[in-house]
Amino acid sequence: MYALFIVVEIIIAVLLMIVILMQASKGGGLAGTFGGGNIGSMFGVRRTSDFLSKTTTILATAFLILALFINIFILPTAERTEQSVIQSVPSRTALPPPPAESTPPPRQ
Repeated sequence: MYALFIVVEIIIAVLLMIVILMQASKGGGLAGTFGGGNIGSMFGVRRTSDFLSKTTTILATAFLILALFINIFILPTAERTEQSVIQSVPSRTALPPPPAESTPPPRQ
């Protein structure tokens, strides 16, 4: 079950990257770079922009919700018996006094 959700999450992430890169920016976006400039003629420039924006919003929302769902409900919730390094060090409530500095006797 966990693997299935992770695969779906990866697919959504790849689709999200593709849709974001296809959006037109100041440089024309990835669609203009690889000859996909004719995509605007299919829907019209304004409708293509709206479609890509809505798709980005939907994919980003699905990505976040699925990530939270996996983290909260799917990951194992067994009690962990391991302690961190900080927890395994015995606490010292009273530190021993620092060693007295010994000064060598003056030379004559």
